Amino acid sequence: MDSQLRKGVLEMVVLTLLAKQPSYGGELLERLAAKDLEVSEGTLYPLLSRVKKAGYVDTSWEPSPSGPPRKIYTVTTSGKNHLTDLTSQWQRFSASVSALVGKD
Repeated sequence: MDSQLRKGVLEMVVLTLLAKQPSYGGELLERLAAKDLEVSEGTLYPLLSRVKKAGYVDTSWEPSPSGPPRKIYTVTTSGKNHLTDLTSQWQRFSASVSALVGKD
């Protein structure tokens, strides 16, 4: 999939995953890869920083079974509201594109 298109929906996808289960960055990368969305650390961590600065996620520290503590990202109420808006926009957009692409 084109990288610009992927970047355009990545915030919505990451917030969706975090709304389902708070996670640390490495775990998010694994969850994305499991859905065939290969994302680099250089893409994910700046996005996480932006959504934290916007107030859409909070962070906390959790001990790791091996190595240093992990920063856990959790969606805030504001983040859930933002995700609802993004999802609505995506559904309208994807329906419009599907209608256009599906026509002869």
